[in-house]
Amino acid sequence: MGRVQDKVALVTGGSVGLGEAMVRMLSSEGAKVVVTDIQDGPGEALAKELSDAGREAIFLHHDVASEPEWESVVARAVERFGRLDVVVNNAGIGVGCAPEDQTLEDWRRLMSINLDGVFLGTKHAIRAMKAHKPQTMGSIINLSSIEGLVGDPNLGAYNASKGGVRIYTKSVALHCAINRLGIRVNSVHPGYIWTPMVENYLREAGSVELGRKALDEKHPIGHVGEPDDIAYGVLYLASDESKFMTGAELVIDGGYTAQ
Repeated sequence: MGRVQDKVALVTGGSVGLGEAMVRMLSSEGAKVVVTDIQDGPGEALAKELSDAGREAIFLHHDVASEPEWESVVARAVERFGRLDVVVNNAGIGVGCAPEDQTLEDWRRLMSINLDGVFLGTKHAIRAMKAHKPQTMGSIINLSSIEGLVGDPNLGAYNASKGGVRIYTKSVALHCAINRLGIRVNSVHPGYIWTPMVENYLREAGSVELGRKALDEKHPIGHVGEPDDIAYGVLYLASDESKFMTGAELVIDGGYTAQ
């Protein structure tokens, strides 16, 4: 207990799925959490549940593709808790499509959330951490994917967005390190994790049951992951245990990319 005691952590897309697991784990280890999402109902319920349990948590509505909303969310988080120690850029969407059938509208929407949202979150996290010194060293954690490391024939746009997150993270990590800003920046690369987003993707593809079986077989370990598998990695990167880690890729994929 207490691995991130009293750190202030903001998690985007924090209402459900991976984000919810991250919020719960960071909170259980002592963090003051700022849950942000466009899904107000689940986010408000989660923040209330944690607050009722005696933990410090707030929910803020947040479209990560909007810079004015980033400015507002960060300002309100700092106003409430005095600083930001950890920002987890988790919010994202997935769209599967053959490249020749991909619309420019869908491409731009996906990029605005998956890549622009990470850019904006990183930018404003650095500004806040420079202005209001973190408790120890600041940590920015960007959610990429195995799809940022390998290709997929029907996920070209998603691959591009997550590959962008991967290399952008490395560039920003170097900037922060060389300029001695006291901020670490790393990316996390999950394999397939059983979340509502993956389940909905399989449903749209035709069969949740058959799709789940196929996904299980893609992972040498024999099954897809659970949200806590990723939350544990985020907890490590948020904690001072990872103080010598920056510009790195934390791959949590059941052996998917080892093949």
